[in-house]
Amino acid sequence: MKGFVFGKFYPFHIGHQKMIEFALEKGSITVLICAEEKEKIDGNIRKQWIKDTSPDNRDLKVKVFKYKENDFPNTSVSDWDVSKKWSEVFKEYFKDEDFLVTSEEYGEMLSVIMDIDHFMFDEDRENIQISASEIRENLFENWNFLPRSVQKYFALKVVFLGTESTGKTTMTNNVAEYFKANKVSEAGRDLILDSKEFEFEDLEKVSTEHAQRIENTDHSKSFLTLIDTNIHITQSYAEFIFGKKLSVLEEIIEKNKADLYLYSTKDAEYIQDGTRLEIDERNKLDESHRSLLKQNNIDFLEISGSWEEREQKAIENIEKLIAEKKEL
Repeated sequence: MKGFVFGKFYPFHIGHQKMIEFALEKGSITVLICAEEKEKIDGNIRKQWIKDTSPDNRDLKVKVFKYKENDFPNTSVSDWDVSKKWSEVFKEYFKDEDFLVTSEEYGEMLSVIMDIDHFMFDEDRENIQISASEIRENLFENWNFLPRSVQKYFALKVVFLGTESTGKTTMTNNVAEYFKANKVSEAGRDLILDSKEFEFEDLEKVSTEHAQRIENTDHSKSFLTLIDTNIHITQSYAEFIFGKKLSVLEEIIEKNKADLYLYSTKDAEYIQDGTRLEIDERNKLDESHRSLLKQNNIDFLEISGSWEEREQKAIENIEKLIAEKKEL
């Protein structure tokens, strides 16, 4: 048997996932994403979410139908006239399908109009008690209702930047604990034990390792990831220490992109632990960092003051980011 499932999947959540899995028990399935042109997230992104959730299933196909609200009713209300209008679209896309699966009363209407079978899935939402509209109101409160592919898309990333001995690592650790967030430690601290003794090739290893650490983040644990340093700081070290440009793949640049960059200013208490640059060099490195960030169009917010004040400013800026991003 061949069937179809349709919806906005705005966003795709585990209720949708379970419905698709239910449909696949009946036969091969095509999922049609109905994406209104003014919606914030393109239909092809939603398509990728679904495909990434079932990457190896040959019985699953995903298509996108883009439309204007003026042309098609943008409602989930069960109505014969609305169902008849949408059935015209479905007849174009699904000429050989035997059935459809929905969790709404309009599924029965469509089955009568199209003369195909209808299988109802969890109409009363007894198994998955969530709706896409609820999730759109607060993504982060409903984080556990999102599949991994969707979590990765909406996850927030915050990077702590700055020259040596400005509290980046301590802030990353403490603020991550405050938010119960994911944490990505600086690869350079693990691979380069002394800022005064390393080779250019070591920075190449750092760039790859750090990007992989970011990529391996388990976003199911938290919607927020705090990252100690990024690729542009590694590139700054290359130019400052060796006078050479560190070229990296575009995918490494992409993995290092974040929603917020917090730059800890150099007027912090300088602590020489025996592995750091001397204070004059450390301050010159600060200039190098800022220059490279500017070249790469990285906008950052400065945080300064005592250690406690820096952490508090970081928390405040992250809370503001969460408030801005929680609604879809």
